[in-house]
Amino acid sequence: MGSTRTPSARRRGRRTRTLLAATGLVTALALTSTACEGSGEDTAGNKPGAATSQAADQGKARIPAGIAEKLKEHGVDVDDWAAGGWKNWDKDKWLSEAKDFVNPVIDGLWKPKRMQSAKEADKTVSTKDATAEQGVSDPEPEPVTAEAEKAPYHENAAPVGKIFFDSPEGPMVCSGTVVKDVNHPGKSNLVWTAGHCVHAGGGGGWYRNLVFVPAYNDLGRSQAQLGNAAASEIAPYGNWWADWASTSNEWIKGGSESGGAGATYDYAVLHVKPDSGSKSLEETVGAALDVDFSAPSVTSVASMGAWGYPAAPPYNGLKMFKCLDRPGRLSLSPSLPTMYRIGCTMTGGSSGGGWFRVVNGTTELVSNTSIGPTDNTWLAGPQLGTEAKALYENMSKTYGGR
Repeated sequence: MGSTRTPSARRRGRRTRTLLAATGLVTALALTSTACEGSGEDTAGNKPGAATSQAADQGKARIPAGIAEKLKEHGVDVDDWAAGGWKNWDKDKWLSEAKDFVNPVIDGLWKPKRMQSAKEADKTVSTKDATAEQGVSDPEPEPVTAEAEKAPYHENAAPVGKIFFDSPEGPMVCSGTVVKDVNHPGKSNLVWTAGHCVHAGGGGGWYRNLVFVPAYNDLGRSQAQLGNAAASEIAPYGNWWADWASTSNEWIKGGSESGGAGATYDYAVLHVKPDSGSKSLEETVGAALDVDFSAPSVTSVASMGAWGYPAAPPYNGLKMFKCLDRPGRLSLSPSLPTMYRIGCTMTGGSSGGGWFRVVNGTTELVSNTSIGPTDNTWLAGPQLGTEAKALYENMSKTYGGR
């Protein structure tokens, strides 16, 4: 997230904020966790009409039926991959198509220090690309100062965590949210995030070594306090490797460094699996949120809250923050759906973090952080409509029970 503001850009008005009461969104997110589990790994597949990743285990580990052949087809030797072959980002080796993604699990890759070295996955949009001339945009919101979430996070925002992955630029980080699996109630292994947290978009390919860490740095400790932290302090519920991932075909084809035409479809779903044990991610963290695919209009929503782990200055990615504001509309083009926009000072690293609202006392995910300006005054996220629902349902039906 992020954008480049032109010198002539001006604020186009102010809006009155309606923050949620203590009994609203914040309270609804105070969910109880259960016992911890380990990291996830397994296989994958592909289905026409959905951008779906395929993953496999590393060399000596279990390689599910069909995956070894798939790796061979792409010239990937699992042993070489685990030993560092995955660092080859040559264009002919960087798989881009939905059906071609491979992501073997590499045990011990994401250690605490490597996690802390991960950089934010920024997406920028020029202010001139978000003007009224290109569609219906509401006045730019006033900044809302991000508020630190109360620790321990598993008691106050249990569904929220961090997503780590490797890109050609090195280790990167985004945010994500555990969401319910409609076909596997109470046993979800699905995580919602942004498309640009799993795939580079047009001209790029799938990122590698994707892992979800729920309640990262659960106690909200500082850099100094985490100097010699054990893995259990950084990742209290373990590392959950993505064995499948789906993002929109619009993002794969049209996503860019500035969000591009794919920004309005900048969402993704991961399927994760523990290394051992039978408990699902939802059972392990004790929480998962419903996803609202009705794409409600801004006039019908009094307030939305964005949660995430901002990593760009003045933040360092160690602590969870949140913003609450009345949403407005952001239009990038008359031919594209409008996006939601709220005032928020969170920076890169919060990308992919869920946007929530309370409906009849129930907290639901309604969007995710996609883009924002370089001066970090607002965030924008896609509306989740028919396309997002189809992607989610495909993940649930095809991969959810595996």
